[in-house]
Amino acid sequence: MTKILIVEDDVAFCTMLKTFLQKKGYEVLTAFSGSEATNRIKDNDFDVVLTDVRLPDCDGISLLSEIFSKKKDTAVIIMTGYAEINMAVNAIKQGAFDYVSKPFNPDTILETIEKSIAAQSDSSKSISTQEVKKNIQSEEPKKINSFVKGISDASRKLNEYISLVAPTIMSVLIIGDSGTGKEYVASSIHKSSKRSGKPFIAVDCGAIPKEIASSEFFGHIKGSFTGAVNDKIGHFQAANGGTLFLDEIGNLSYELQVQLLRALQERRIKPVGSNKEIEVDIRVIAATNEDLSVAVKNEGFREDLYHRLNEFSIQVPPLRERVEDLMLFANHFLEQSNEELDKNVVGFSDEVLEVFKKYEWPGNLRELKNIVKRSVLLSQKDMISIDLLPTEVIRAKNIEKNTYSLFKNQNEQELILDALEKANGNKAKAARMLSIDRKTLYNKLKQYDISL
Repeated sequence: MTKILIVEDDVAFCTMLKTFLQKKGYEVLTAFSGSEATNRIKDNDFDVVLTDVRLPDCDGISLLSEIFSKKKDTAVIIMTGYAEINMAVNAIKQGAFDYVSKPFNPDTILETIEKSIAAQSDSSKSISTQEVKKNIQSEEPKKINSFVKGISDASRKLNEYISLVAPTIMSVLIIGDSGTGKEYVASSIHKSSKRSGKPFIAVDCGAIPKEIASSEFFGHIKGSFTGAVNDKIGHFQAANGGTLFLDEIGNLSYELQVQLLRALQERRIKPVGSNKEIEVDIRVIAATNEDLSVAVKNEGFREDLYHRLNEFSIQVPPLRERVEDLMLFANHFLEQSNEELDKNVVGFSDEVLEVFKKYEWPGNLRELKNIVKRSVLLSQKDMISIDLLPTEVIRAKNIEKNTYSLFKNQNEQELILDALEKANGNKAKAARMLSIDRKTLYNKLKQYDISL
C-alpha cells in the first residue's frame, strides 16, 4: 500500500485531506510542524510526502534533504499559497516532484499523487522545471473562461450565493463594478444549473444600436425592413432551453424594456415583421454596474421589469475587497496567457507581488488580466519583473500602505489579537487578514508571547 505523509499546520485542512486519501486506499500519516515531520520521516519510509511550503518552525523546502536522505525516490509535492509560487518552483529545482496551489480541489491533489506514483514505477526520481513545463503543455488545455473560486470571505459569500440560486429557475440580477467578472458569475450559475447542457447566450445591451435592437433580441423575417435579406433568429430563440445573459441591462431603451418585459411574462416572442408568436423557455440573468433602483426612481428604468429581473440579486465585490484572492487570479491569468501566447513564464518576482498588493486595481479583474497578459508577452525570463509593469502600477511601489488596514489606529500586538479573534483562532486566516505570511505571524506570536 502506498504510504503518504501530509505535513500541514492547518489541522482542519490536514485532517480533511487525510480522510479523503484514506478513502482512496492510501495509508496516511500526518505532521503539523517541521520537527514532527522529521521524526515521522526517521521512523517511516514514505512513497509520497505532501508538505506545505510554510510551517510554524521551518519551510517545507528544508525538509527535502531529510526526505531524500531516507528514501531517494520519495515524491515530494509542495502545497503552496498564492504568494509562494516562487518558493515552490525553487523546490522543484531541488528535486520536488511538483507543486499544487491552494485552494485546490481534492481531485487535483489525487491526480498529482497518481502521477508521482506512476513516475516512480517508471524509475523517475524527480522531474526538472523544464520537464514540469513540458508535462503541463502536453496536458489537455485548460478552459480559458473557467471560473476561479477565491478564498476570501467576500468570495466565499459570492460562491455560496451562486450555489444557492443556480439549481432554481429564478431570474438573477448581478451587480458589480466594471471588470469584476459579472459574466463569469453568470456563466458559473448556468453551468451549475439544470440548463447546463443548453445554450448560454451573452448579450452586451450597451453595444446594440437602438434601431436594430428588436431584431437582435427577437429576430426578423426576410423583407420586414430595409436590409432584412434573410430570416434571422434573435437572442431569445438562440437561448431557448438555456440561459440568456443580459449584460449592462441599464443601457436598454425604454421601448425595448417594454418588449423585454412582455417576452419574459408571456414566454413568447414575435419576430419583427411576423404575425406568428414563438414559445421560448429561457432563464434570464442580467448584470449592471449601476444602481437600477435609482434609475427606477428617476424613471430611466421600468420598475416592473426591475422586479422581474431582480428575483435574486448577487453583489460581485471589487478586487480591492478580495486582496486574499489577488494572486489566485494573477496565477490563473498567467496560465491563460502562457497558453494563448505559447510562453513558459513561471511566476512573479517578490517585488511584483508587493506592488500588486499595494495597487488599488480600479479596473478590477479585467485590468489584472490585461496587465498579466502584457507582462507575459514582454517577459524574456522565467519570472515577471517589475520593469514589465505599466507605469501606473509601478507607482504603487512608493505608496505607504498600512499592512493592517483592517485594524487602523491600534498597535501591532492589538492588531494581531484582533485578527485572531475575528478569525476564531485560525492562524492561517488571521495571517491573510493581516496581509502577512504565516511564518511572520508565528514569529510575532512568539515575540509577544501570545498562546492559543
